[in-house]
Amino acid sequence: QVQLVESGGGLVMAGGSLRLSCAASGRTFSSYRMGWFRQTPGKEREFVAAISGSGVSTYYADSVKGRFTISRDNAKNTVHLQMNSLKPEDTAVYYCAARSGGGLPYRTAGYDYWGQGTQVTVSS
Repeated sequence: QVQLVESGGGLVMAGGSLRLSCAASGRTFSSYRMGWFRQTPGKEREFVAAISGSGVSTYYADSVKGRFTISRDNAKNTVHLQMNSLKPEDTAVYYCAARSGGGLPYRTAGYDYWGQGTQVTVSS
């Protein structure tokens, strides 16, 4: 069982930055591939970024590539999402997720555990 708790969301102006963090419980954090997803009302949850257990491999949605950076600290059981050059269309609830299996990193169905989400609002 893994529990995930996100933090770092808030209100920021367009062009600004935010850093989201996700703290995970458990002693086998490095065995989990981690991902960030986001969701707006009435829309499906969409992939944002993912990172392998070692942190060597990262994956990004085209909409955030070059602006967002995912990283992890296995010693502290945390994963981060650095978000720069934020746009109003980045406004959403952001979720951290963990998966133990393989498969495509952008598929929500492949993730076993989810956090409660943190709101990010970007004003124009």
